[in-house]
Amino acid sequence: MIKIYISMFLMFSSAIASARPVVVVLGDSLAAGYGVDKDESFPSLLEKKFKSNHVDMKVINAGLSGSTSASGPSRMNWQLKAKPTHLLLALGANDGLRGINPADTTESLRKTIKIALENHITVFLLGMKAPPNYGKEFTLKFESIYVNLSKEFKLDRFPFLLEGVAGEASLNQGDGIHPNAKGHQVIADHLYNFLKGKIH
Repeated sequence: MIKIYISMFLMFSSAIASARPVVVVLGDSLAAGYGVDKDESFPSLLEKKFKSNHVDMKVINAGLSGSTSASGPSRMNWQLKAKPTHLLLALGANDGLRGINPADTTESLRKTIKIALENHITVFLLGMKAPPNYGKEFTLKFESIYVNLSKEFKLDRFPFLLEGVAGEASLNQGDGIHPNAKGHQVIADHLYNFLKGKIH
């Protein structure tokens, strides 16, 4: 009888563990939290915010400084080991900074999305914007990458990861590119409002 109870307890515990959302934030230095403590990065803050609102989710910060969308497919395959239930795809900022052909960025992101969807992972697409120095045509094509992919795969899209943060000196570090701790808090708050009710 004791063995039966133990077996039932283990099965129940396993069911609870498997029901817990596991969210991978696949990104670059913005997700990695360049220049701030790890627990000040928006992925860490997002996990805390969900938990404080009674959603026991795990957020895996898969941010890697300097990475472009080209790294997305291989890194997504690597993250499958963690058995994620959700993906926040936050790649492309460095593509915009480096003037990478939007067609190439699109294809890299498309491959990453397909890997996730084929493994029954819910994908949220976090939009990026390119700096104006490459001209209006490039910036428009770049921004359309996220709009078009969200339509193609019917994904929920957050229009711009740095909404309310980009260009605000008080929310960024000295380089004017990377958010400071306050900036990461703004991002986390925006993403929580975007995701609440969609992850539970």
